[in-house]
Amino acid sequence: MIKCITFTRHISDAAKYERLCSFFAALGMETSNCQDDLKGLGRRFLAPVGGLEFVHAVQSTQNESLIHIEVTSLDSLHQAAKAWLNADRDGVPATLGEIIDTRWDSRLFTATPVPGHSITFWEWIHPLKDKPLAIEGDLSAENMRFAIVAARWNSVITDRLLQGSLDALLRSGARRSEIEILRVPGAWEIPSAARKVAESGNFDAVITLGLLLRGETSHYEAIYNEVSRGIGQSQQETGIPHSFGVLTCETLEQALDRSGLKAGNKGFEAACAAIEMVSLHRKIGSKCEAAQAGI
Repeated sequence: MIKCITFTRHISDAAKYERLCSFFAALGMETSNCQDDLKGLGRRFLAPVGGLEFVHAVQSTQNESLIHIEVTSLDSLHQAAKAWLNADRDGVPATLGEIIDTRWDSRLFTATPVPGHSITFWEWIHPLKDKPLAIEGDLSAENMRFAIVAARWNSVITDRLLQGSLDALLRSGARRSEIEILRVPGAWEIPSAARKVAESGNFDAVITLGLLLRGETSHYEAIYNEVSRGIGQSQQETGIPHSFGVLTCETLEQALDRSGLKAGNKGFEAACAAIEMVSLHRKIGSKCEAAQAGI
C-alpha cells in the first residue's frame, strides 16, 4: 500500500534553499523538480530506499540531526562534502564533522551546509551486514568505456534521457572522452547500432535510449517486441552489457514524467545499470582468473 516516504522542508530564505540544493547535487543525488502550489518551486532529491525509524530513548539529543542518509562509500562522500564546503560560499557559516565510529557498528559524519539544517551520513562498518553474501557491481565508472545509442525520433524525450545518462556517467567518474554517443533515426534502428558497437570491442557497455508511444494500431507492439528482442540478443551473443532505456508509454505526459519530470530519469537509471554490470563482469572475470591460478 505504501509507496514512498517523503520529508518536506519549507525554506523561506532563497539563498539557503539554493545552497541546500547545491550541496545535495554535489553529492550526486538524483534530483527532480516539484511544484508546491502554496509555497512555490521546489526540488526533490531521490534515494532508492527510504525508511521511517522510531527510537525509544530515556534522553533525547537536542542537536541530533533529523535526516539520516545511509551511503555505500562514506569516505568518498565526506571528500565530496568537504570539497563543496571549501568552495567559495559567500561567507555563509557551514560545518562538516569528522567521520566517527558509533556504538552500533557504523561510521558517520554530520554536515550543516546552512545554519539550522544538519544532515547525518552513515554506513555500516561491515558492508555485508543484513545482506546475503553476493558479488555485486560498484557504481564507479572510472576506466570504463560506454557507447550510448539514442534515437532522434521523439527527441524532446530522448534528449532528456541522453542528458540523464551523461549525468550519471560523469558523476560516477567516467571521462567524456570514453563516452561515444550514436544517434539513430528511431527505436527500430537501435538494435542494429547497438550490435555494431558491441562487436567492435571498443566499449565495455552499451546504453540504449528511445521512446515508443502507443498508437491506435498494433504498430507499437510490433516495434517494441523487435527492439527489445534485438537488444537482448545483442547482449547475449556479444557478452557486452546492454542497458535498456527504451521507454514504452501510453502518452507523452507519461514519457515526460519518466524522463526527469516526476518519476526520475530512466536514462540516468540505464547508465547506472550499465556501470554496475561492467563492474560485475570485471569482478567475475577476476574471480575466475584467481580460481584458474589457484589463488
